[in-house]
Amino acid sequence: MTDLPRSERELELVALGRRVLPGGGFGNLASDIVIAEGRAGRVRDVSGNEYVDFLLGSGPMFLGHAHPEVVAAVQEQIPRGVTFFANNEHGILLAAAIVDAVPCAEKVRFTSTGTEADTYAMRVARAFRKRDKVLKFEGGFHGMSEYSLQSMTPKRPGNFPQAAPDSPGIPRSVSGDMLIAPFNDADMAASIIREHRDDLAAVIVEPFQRLIPPRPGFLQALRDVTNECGIPLIFDEIVTGFRFAHGGAQEYYGVIPDICTLGKIVAGGFPLAVVAGRADIMRHFDRGEVGDDVLPQIGTLSGNPVASIAGLKTLEILGRPGTYEKVFATGRVLKEGLERMVREAGLPAQVIGEAVLFDLIFATGDIVDYRSGLGQDFEALRRFNRVLRSQGVLKGDSKYYVSCAHDAADVAHTLAAYQVAIDAECAFRRT
Repeated sequence: MTDLPRSERELELVALGRRVLPGGGFGNLASDIVIAEGRAGRVRDVSGNEYVDFLLGSGPMFLGHAHPEVVAAVQEQIPRGVTFFANNEHGILLAAAIVDAVPCAEKVRFTSTGTEADTYAMRVARAFRKRDKVLKFEGGFHGMSEYSLQSMTPKRPGNFPQAAPDSPGIPRSVSGDMLIAPFNDADMAASIIREHRDDLAAVIVEPFQRLIPPRPGFLQALRDVTNECGIPLIFDEIVTGFRFAHGGAQEYYGVIPDICTLGKIVAGGFPLAVVAGRADIMRHFDRGEVGDDVLPQIGTLSGNPVASIAGLKTLEILGRPGTYEKVFATGRVLKEGLERMVREAGLPAQVIGEAVLFDLIFATGDIVDYRSGLGQDFEALRRFNRVLRSQGVLKGDSKYYVSCAHDAADVAHTLAAYQVAIDAECAFRRT
């Protein structure tokens, strides 16, 4: 399968990137492509190749690229100033919109990144509980902090609840303050929580872990045991917030945490993330409430007016009737089409996830947690994704992020690309 043609300019930029950037890129997508622009559900690279885009900036562009109403709102604000390090109208209104939309949100604090939001969510829980340890789930992604990089992608999973760092540069002492449980195992999680209830500050979980849906009753079981033990439950909704429903995964699954984090969609693609939660927990950010026990949280760009007005307009658009029904319908056509093609081809693969966030997994058997996914054929998925790229479909190593802007032409293009990639994989397996 031949790759799409590359212009001299793009090749020059790729070479320059390899000279001045570690690994030739920003640490995100592979560095062999340079994106020039995006419109609606598609992007173009510097060579002029167009792709149906399921990367969506790693998820933020839920409305599609350069949505005209969001662009107009931002353009109106920019001449008035881009940041003030002080309260501004748009930031206050965005906080109010989040409180109105998200079930657990009584108070809001802004950060610039999801990593910061998750870090502060754990920190404010520690301040509230006056305890150090946090329980997370093996394979769960909560940003790039030392605490979050415990047992995120362990190559040799150990015994629960022992944490293991996944990266150099992390002090060994950090592992002692994290406990690890398997996702979707309610009994084991409850047992660990009860055993360590006197030491735990919080339990943090992605309600939809990477691509793995929660088993029926799992999230409610976490809610029940954390309530029983008086331990705050944190939902990391950086990905699922405003994607699964206007109230996020907590609305979609009907389980309300004490704290949540929001990012990506909440600012329409601009750098802004959120810690939101119960007022009695969030009061620890307020010196007027807690005095010298205040938890400092300072960010130069937190709540800046450009990101805030982009977020306000994005949430307004998402709140219009029929928006979620439409994007879920688009996602179902794509997901079910891929499922059907894989089944008809007899490939040892399955499609997991939800209509707006799914991927192909080359594995048989149920994928219910990190360990059950370790046996998948990652090289087969890389081959599949490479063929899709050659057919003008862009995605990350994992996940199809479906947007409100993907239209019938995008869907038809993608389904045709699926068939080419499936045929190529079948041919590879016959050789």
